[in-house]
Amino acid sequence: MRLADKSAIVTGGAGGIGRATSLAFAAEGARVAVVDVAPGAAEGVADEIRAAGGTAIALTADVSNEADIERVVADTVAAFGGVDVVFNNAGIIRRTTAVETTAEEWDRVFGVNVKGIFLMCKHVVPVMAANGGGSIVNTGSGWGLKGGGQAISYCASKGAVVNMTRALAIDHGPQGIRVNSVNPGDVNTGMLRDEARQLGQEAGSFLAEAADRPLQRMGEPGEIAAAVVWLASDESSYVTGSALVVDGGGIA
Repeated sequence: MRLADKSAIVTGGAGGIGRATSLAFAAEGARVAVVDVAPGAAEGVADEIRAAGGTAIALTADVSNEADIERVVADTVAAFGGVDVVFNNAGIIRRTTAVETTAEEWDRVFGVNVKGIFLMCKHVVPVMAANGGGSIVNTGSGWGLKGGGQAISYCASKGAVVNMTRALAIDHGPQGIRVNSVNPGDVNTGMLRDEARQLGQEAGSFLAEAADRPLQRMGEPGEIAAAVVWLASDESSYVTGSALVVDGGGIA
C-alpha cells in the first residue's frame, strides 16, 4: 500500500473529491483525519473508513479560522502521532462577475480557498519538518490556470493557490516537504450542481456543457483522488511545485 503507516489530513473531506480522496487514502493504508465544516458529514466518511477496516477521525473546522486549524493539527497529532500528508481541498465558488460580486463574497471565497491553505501550511509544516518531511497537495483548478466566465473570485483564488503552491515548495523543499497542486476540470460533484443553481440553469444541461472536452465526459471524484494519492505517495518523490492538470483535456 502506497500510504502505509502515514497520517493524513483531508479538508473538505466529506463530499465529492474530498470524500473520494479520504477513502482512497485509507485504502492505501493511511490513517485519515476527515475535516469538514459539516460535522455529521465528516463523521459519516470516517465511519465508512472504519467500516472498511481503516483508521479515521472526524474533525469539524472552518478552514478560514486559525484556531480551528490549530486544533485540527493538534488533534491529528494526538490521535496519530504526526502528520505526513495534507490534502487542502476545502473550497467554495461564487458564479458572479466583478460587478455582481460583493466585497463580503470576495472575502469569503478567498478566506476558504486561499487563507485556509495558508493557515494549514503555517501550522502543519513545523510538524512535518520535525518528522523529516511530508507531502502537501492543494486543490487548484483549471480555471486557476486559464480563467473562466462569471467566477471572478473563484478564478482569482485558484490562481493564488497555484502560485502559493510554488512558493511553499521553494521554501520548504529543504525540509523534505513536497508541495503540489492538483487542478481538476469539471467533476461530477455536488459543487458542480451548485454552480448550475447559481447560474439559474438546469443541472442536466449544465453538466452536459461541462462534458464538452476531448475525452467527452466529466471527471469523477475518484479520478481526481487517484492523482492526489500519487502526489501524496513516494511514487512522486521528485515532484514538487507542480500544477498537475486532471481535466480530460479541457485546457489543452
